[in-house]
Amino acid sequence: MRPRMQPRMQPRPERDPASFPARPYDLVKEFTIALVVVALLTAGLATLFSSPDERPVTVASWSRADPADFAATAVAELAGSSKSATYGAPYNNTPGAGQKLGPVGLQNAAGVRIPVDTAGDFVLGPLRSSPEPAAVTAAIATWTGATGTQQQTWATNYTDALGKAPDGDPAKVAAGDYGPVPAIDSRLTALAQSGALDGQLLAEGGFYQSDYTRPLLFLSDGSYLAGLADAQHLSGDQWGMMNETGNYPGQAWLWLYTFWYQINPFSTSANGDALVWAVMAVLSLALVLTPFIPGLRSIPRWSRIHRLIWRDYYRDPH
Repeated sequence: MRPRMQPRMQPRPERDPASFPARPYDLVKEFTIALVVVALLTAGLATLFSSPDERPVTVASWSRADPADFAATAVAELAGSSKSATYGAPYNNTPGAGQKLGPVGLQNAAGVRIPVDTAGDFVLGPLRSSPEPAAVTAAIATWTGATGTQQQTWATNYTDALGKAPDGDPAKVAAGDYGPVPAIDSRLTALAQSGALDGQLLAEGGFYQSDYTRPLLFLSDGSYLAGLADAQHLSGDQWGMMNETGNYPGQAWLWLYTFWYQINPFSTSANGDALVWAVMAVLSLALVLTPFIPGLRSIPRWSRIHRLIWRDYYRDPH
């Protein structure tokens, strides 16, 4: 007996697209509505959650807002006694400077890669490269021709006199043996207040001036920038690496790094940065090597958290 042949299924005829129901659609209207809604949402969310647009701090704004602090810092740069002048690598060779990890001096390992001479780069160089009155030119020549001991004497005397002057005002400094320091300091302050010093500190021989190392070092040597950081809750004892200006949380993912700076021995050690770096390096290496560390790699299996996460899978019998 021959098997019965199944009839072949005939394909369903396609409907004419023109037979489908239609309704009017205004593409321009829909686009306009979507654009307005997205724009309003963007503006609203930016107002609520974006960071404030703080004006940049420059050497010019610093010298105008706090000329006494600028003048005192400029003298320290000239004398080579500022933080930048004695920082060590990568800016200069200062014996004993730099943080260590045990006997290893990490900071000095790479050597001086960005040479900075605070007296020449921050004070004398900018003055020499701009047209100066004869008195200032003579003051620079006097300073350059003096011995190191004499320079230190002049700078120390003037620094002490600034500290004793009312409000640290250079105009109210008592008479003393300051050599050419007052003339150099006064002219550099005027140069900074004009805005010219910012450009001179940025000059690096190329068309694009984008290396802010020297202006930042100069700013950080004074107390003005630190005061602004304190006011914005950006200091180290305020978890500053996590904060942004204002009341915004900033990079919360940095909490693990900044946490160590809040506890001993990291918070009190002179090698705190090196110690924190070493701890984070060990923790990061442990995270990378977790799949290969016996015991540590078995924690997920022992904790059985995966069965809670994939409970639907394990509830269904296989």
